[in-house]
Amino acid sequence: MNTTFKGLMADATRLTQAGDLRAATEAIQTAMRGAMSATSNATDSHGADVIEGTARRVDDSDLPGADTTSEQKDRPQIGQFIGGQHTFGTDSRDYKLFIPPHALGLAAGARNAIPLVVMLHGCTQNPDDFFVLYPSQKAEANPSRCWSWFKRSHQQRDLGEPGLLADMTRDIIKRYAIDPHRVYVAGLSAGGAMAAILGETYPDIFAAVGVHSGLAVGSAKDVNSAFSAMKNGASGADKSSVTAVPT
Repeated sequence: MNTTFKGLMADATRLTQAGDLRAATEAIQTAMRGAMSATSNATDSHGADVIEGTARRVDDSDLPGADTTSEQKDRPQIGQFIGGQHTFGTDSRDYKLFIPPHALGLAAGARNAIPLVVMLHGCTQNPDDFFVLYPSQKAEANPSRCWSWFKRSHQQRDLGEPGLLADMTRDIIKRYAIDPHRVYVAGLSAGGAMAAILGETYPDIFAAVGVHSGLAVGSAKDVNSAFSAMKNGASGADKSSVTAVPT
């Protein structure tokens, strides 16, 4: 592996983390072309030429049954990461949204609408720590960027962070080609605990919930009970403060 190849792959990693997937793909393609060129000129330990098979790039139009219209050929094959901010009442949160390539150009309400997954990060993380991520907790709301799953004021429908996150989700569904019957929420750690609250309070929005390393709904009502639940486990989730809507 030559230095140029390593450098280009490092550039590709940096560009991917920055959300510039098109430039990252170009860097990878340039690196691979250079590696193939170097290989074709190489010799084995006995001095004989290395024999390589011929490779060609296969476009979508080469596949059986592919749509060869100009619209299909011109369609971008790389998705987009876009950033935004959503306001709910007097509060707001930033988010990043990944739009897959086959959804680019689709209008809201399209017949071929696709699912939406809302991902909630854990403490000390942000949207750049996941491959596809959405809402971002701000340091002003919590110095460790934890979602406030442990506060009663953030465990109810249409209030606090659950209200903001649900309203953000509704806005994304309204503006993009998303199937409202296939909207899911998942999270890690504090994000997992908040995902559980969203699933409990908004069953009319989220069809399924994924929780990784998060506590059950109602496990805590303040910071002290949160640390106790994380250390000793929840003796029994108290859902008395959780308000949901019937399905």
